[in-house]
Parts: sequence; structure tokens; C-alpha cells
Amino acid sequence: MHDAVSLAPTGRERRLSRLLSRLRSSVRAQAPARVETALAVLSALLLILSFPDFNLWPLAWIGLVPLLVAVVRAPQLNVRAFLLGWIAGTLFFYGSCYWLTYSMVRYGHIPKVIAYLLLFPITMIVGLFPALSCLVLARLVARWGVRALLLMPLVWVAFEWARLGVTGQLWNAIGYSQAYMPQLIRTARWGGVYAVGFLIVLSNAALAFLLLKRSLRALAVSTAICAGIALIIALPGGTAPVEKQKAAAVVVAIQPNVPMEPVEDLSETEALIARHLSLSASALSELKDERAAVPRVVIWPESPMNFTYARDSEFRETVAGFTSQQRTSVIFNALEPAPANGDYNSAVMVNEDGRLVAQYDKIRLLPFGEYVPLPRWLPGVNLVPVMVGDFTPGAQYPLLPLGEARAGIFICFESAFPSIARRFADEGADVLINISNDGYLGPTPVMRQHLANAIFRAVENDRPVLRVTNTGISAYITPRGEVLDATGGFQTATRTWTVTRTTGGKTFYTAHGDLFVALCAALSLLLIIMSLKSQVPRPKSGSRT
Repeated sequence: MHDAVSLAPTGRERRLSRLLSRLRSSVRAQAPARVETALAVLSALLLILSFPDFNLWPLAWIGLVPLLVAVVRAPQLNVRAFLLGWIAGTLFFYGSCYWLTYSMVRYGHIPKVIAYLLLFPITMIVGLFPALSCLVLARLVARWGVRALLLMPLVWVAFEWARLGVTGQLWNAIGYSQAYMPQLIRTARWGGVYAVGFLIVLSNAALAFLLLKRSLRALAVSTAICAGIALIIALPGGTAPVEKQKAAAVVVAIQPNVPMEPVEDLSETEALIARHLSLSASALSELKDERAAVPRVVIWPESPMNFTYARDSEFRETVAGFTSQQRTSVIFNALEPAPANGDYNSAVMVNEDGRLVAQYDKIRLLPFGEYVPLPRWLPGVNLVPVMVGDFTPGAQYPLLPLGEARAGIFICFESAFPSIARRFADEGADVLINISNDGYLGPTPVMRQHLANAIFRAVENDRPVLRVTNTGISAYITPRGEVLDATGGFQTATRTWTVTRTTGGKTFYTAHGDLFVALCAALSLLLIIMSLKSQVPRPKSGSRT
């Protein structure tokens, strides 16, 4: 009898058992059902297909519909909404950025299976932002009904902006899916890539609203929204045609296709330098008489060769001899000294007299590529810079002279930061230059995805972008977002372009920056606060107040 009593659960154990039972029930209730999970996966797949290299851009305009429907079906289940957004976001970023594993496998010699596993934590982190968007949407719908679905564009672009602020990455924001359709990205002139994304998400929300309500009123609302989107896209807003202007300078772009493998000896280095000089001289010699009288500028891309101008007197003499002999200025990438024995990743310009006339030091460095975004006190952190580099960020925005024109230059993935190009345009740049080296990531979708960023920088600021790369894609991007003279990948090539002074003023985006998305963020925050307030019940009919 005594043993039986001792084996009976105590009051504390019973309470713990009931608590665990409720927790399991709550988890089961909040967990997405199979159909909802399938809808989230479908949205991720449609969005992946809308980006390069699949290039099925129309799918972006409907790609979020399955996810939105899944979230709105049970808006009171906030955890479920968050998980559905997290699944869709993680899978989208994984499927569209799988190319990040290329350098791990080829240059880091990491087994493929391990490399693909290592990519998951990264995509799960950036996938939190679509997850938070879906969480907020669920809260808004629970508070105001299905019509709150039409507020999703505000929330979505606000969290894209937050992603840039928190992670330093805006890669493959939904608006970038339309980069190669100039007529669809005109709104970037006043709202940046966020404005294009806003219209895309609005289209998705309108279609989801129609599927969920299935009424004549819903059909009228959705039709009106889609017609409004079409009208906004059709409105004139691009660069107006201008009369032919006097050339300010002729630019010769060099794509040398320098291999990514480390240079073995001095003779190989000399051969690669000779390749740059030979390609440049050959392209200059082909200029027609009318172009020969115009100031000439040769642009070399960002390079794995680590040219150094300040520390290498022999290289300085080589460049000075070339510029004076060819009567040209040269812009090239170089490893330049920074304070406290540091290094800048720089773009250096040497004029016809062999003198250094401008230097831009890269401001936005690549995490785990050019610096380590971790506290120095963590164990083993001091070993990482030896493998990935440890550069000093720049802080100035100097303009480079291209004859009578002025240029702003940004390096590699700085094209993914709207603020860099905008600052140069605001300072008076007539043309923007992007030098890059995507070779480390191989013949993967990164080449066209990276180019998509530069396209938006041209449209946002109504300035041409000269994109000069080591392995492709080099191209002339018009202020309207048209890609001209694009080179093939992993081949040697040269291009010759004429630049002029700009005749247009500043776009709304150049003058005011992220004002549009900041307003979206402010409205989203206000909506969140309002949704958290307890709803006051309405008095029943006939009751006294």
C-alpha cells in the first residue's frame, strides 16, 4: 500500500504533465498543414523561376499568391503564418543563391554536400524577413479581415528595407526580377527597387484577395487594382530623348578574363599585365579619327591580380609609360595602403601625364570576403582574415574626370547598395562606373543577378552605368535600363563607348533617396501598433450606452 502511494504522481508532476500536453496541442495546432506547406513551397518555386538564370519574370507577379492564400486561411495562427513565410523565404533564397557554394567547393575544397548544408543557416537568416512579413499580415487580417491583405505591399517592402539595414544585403529583392524589362521598372526613378517590388506584391495581393473572397465586389476591386498598376507602368516616366551632344570622352572597357587561380610566378604576372596593356592598346588603335581627338579613358575591371600602385614602383612606371605613349587615362583596381597598416580595395585613376588624379576606396566591403563581421574576442576569429582578407572601408565619394564629364565609380557588389550610386549622382556624376569580378562564383546565375543590380542603379538615378568586369558580364546600361554591348562570360573582350555630360536633372530618387520605402515602413509600424490594440466590442442593437 505504501509503495502504491509513493508511485502516484505528485501535484507538481500532474501540473507539468498538463502543461506539456497543452504545449503539444498548441504546437500541433500552429504547425502548417500539408496543403499550406505545399503552397509556401510553390511560392518559393515560382519566385526562383522568375529570377536569372530561369528568367521567367512574369511569374513574380503571381508567385506570392499561394503563400498569401495559405497565410490568410488561418490568420489567428500567428506562429503558423511565420513558419509559412520562413519556409518560402528560406527556400527562395536557397534556390536563387545556390551559387554561393561554388567558391566553397572549387577554392575552399569543401565537399559539395557540406557546402550545400552550410548554405542553409545563411538562407534561414535572410528568410526571417519574409517570415516576419507574413506574421504581420496574419495579425492585420485577424484584426481587419481579408481586405487587410491589400496592405501587404507596405509590409513586404518595409521588411526588404529592414533586411538591407540589418544584414547589409538586398540581394534578389522581388523588384530585381523585372530588371531586364525596362518598361516595367520606370517607377524606380522615384521609389527605387522598392517601388517596383511594391507593385509586384500589390498584384499578388489583389489576385489572392479575389481567390479568397470570390465575389463580384472582390472581382471589381482586384480588376481596379491591376488596371491601376498597368496605368502606373504605362505612364511616361523614363528618360526623354535628347539631342546628340558633344562627346566628353571615349571609354575603352577591358574584359581580360584573368583566371581565378593564384598566380604561380613572376613571369605569369607579367604575362597577365601584358594582356591588359595589349588589349587596351589594340582597342585604342581602332578608334576612328573623330574619336581620337576626344579625351580617352581605359577602364580595367576589379581583378584577382592585386595590382598595387603606391607600393610597386615598377608597376607605376609601367602605367605611366602606357598612358603617356597612348595619350589616355587609365582606371584600374588596386590594393592601396590605409591607415594603421591596413589596405583599401581601391579604384585608381592615372591621367595622360602618368599622375594619380583620383582614388576611390571601396566603402561597402564584402562580409567574409573582405572583412570578418565578428567580434575580435571570439576564439579563432583572428585566423579568418588570413583566409578571406581584412580590408579597411573607405569613406569618401570622389568624382573621376572623364574629359568634361564626371564619373562616380563603385566596386563589385557595391552595385547592390542603392545609396552608393545615388550619392555619386547627387554629387554631380554624369555617368556611373561599376568595376567587378564575378569569376570566383563561376558560370552561375550570379552573373545576371549581379548585372540586375547595376541596371536598377542606372534607372534610379537617370545615369548610364558602364559595367566593366573581369569575366563578364560587361555592358553599357542606358538610363532607361537597356543593356547594350553585353559581353559573354569567361572570355576576353573589349568594348568602346562614348560618354557625355548629362542634360537631365536629378530624379526624385536621387534627390530624396528611400523616402518612399521609409513611408511604407512608417505606415507598417502604425498598422502593427493599431492591430495590437484590443478591439472595443460594439454595443448590441437596442442596448443602452
